Amino acid sequence: MQVALCRLRTHQWCFILFNIMLFHALLFGADFVEEYLLQSLPVAYTDVKVLEIREQARKLDMESRKDNISKSYLISGVDACSGQDVFLLSVIFSNPANRMRRDLIRQTWANVTHVKEYTILTMFALGKPNSETTQLEILKESESHGDIIEGSFLESSQNQTLKTIMVIQWIVTFCPSARFVLKTNEDMFVNILSLVDYLLSLRIHPEDIYMGRVIHQALPIRDPQSYTFFIPKQYEEKFYPDYCSGTAYVISQDVARKVYVVSNQVPMSLPSDVFVGICAHHAGIAPIHSSRFSGHRHIIYNRCCYKFIFTSAGTQDEELIVEWREISDGKKCSVLQTYYGLVSCKVWTYLDKLKYLKNEALSFSD
Repeated sequence: MQVALCRLRTHQWCFILFNIMLFHALLFGADFVEEYLLQSLPVAYTDVKVLEIREQARKLDMESRKDNISKSYLISGVDACSGQDVFLLSVIFSNPANRMRRDLIRQTWANVTHVKEYTILTMFALGKPNSETTQLEILKESESHGDIIEGSFLESSQNQTLKTIMVIQWIVTFCPSARFVLKTNEDMFVNILSLVDYLLSLRIHPEDIYMGRVIHQALPIRDPQSYTFFIPKQYEEKFYPDYCSGTAYVISQDVARKVYVVSNQVPMSLPSDVFVGICAHHAGIAPIHSSRFSGHRHIIYNRCCYKFIFTSAGTQDEELIVEWREISDGKKCSVLQTYYGLVSCKVWTYLDKLKYLKNEALSFSD
């Protein structure tokens, strides 16, 4: 084999190298374009409205309003952050009925409370359930774990923006010490260790951090049958401003304050992730894209790949247990192992997507 390789001619080597480069371009090209060529341009701070919003956020003082705000929640969790210097606050959007999923998250990635002596705090954000029995169970769950924030509105897909506003208000009022906030959904796998390591690598006092999988040039929904329907008068632009997918994103504390200040100026009927993106845009904040956030994609599992990425969507209960056990075992991956893991993840995820599309086409034709 070694002799055969040595006998390859120049044009044969060129052909092999070309195919290797083509393979990598097809595999990682989209991520490269998103990461480096499609980053949103920073918003200029010369706009008077932007400067006013940023100044209001800087001077924001919620101390005198704490008592009244706490009464607006069914479960306020006001003491969760007390006396703690929180580095990363994770807020997980959860359905009230999904107690088993919350327990599973508590046993896996949310079980991490410190990384390199930095405090990690996890809270679950819920709307009100339809069932009184479920409500009583949530009260008992909150007494046991002390990690629930529950709004006084009904849990529904239409109320996710209201839940987002509730969470932002809770952050700036009851957890102003948190340097960073991760907003994610309960179906996500989160590599909290990798994410914290990345955040620790940022400059000492980072501001305007609004990072996730950025959605570019999304079109406003004009379908009257949709609950997110917008007539042109409500939102006249052709595209939404760039925003981070609501599956998972990270904001710094100052961004939470700026979003809160401007939140009453943006229509609540917007999808929750678009709502945050427009609030950020009004405050002069540009989203930062990272391909380590999966967005809505489920990444096919590979240990070294999962040790590198931040999130994967649509993770089943049994998958979450195995994946967390393997990536938190303390065993490091070499550069070569990480490279192979990322290639493996990419290839199998693309193949799985093709299989899904094929099945959808077949079911449609039937």
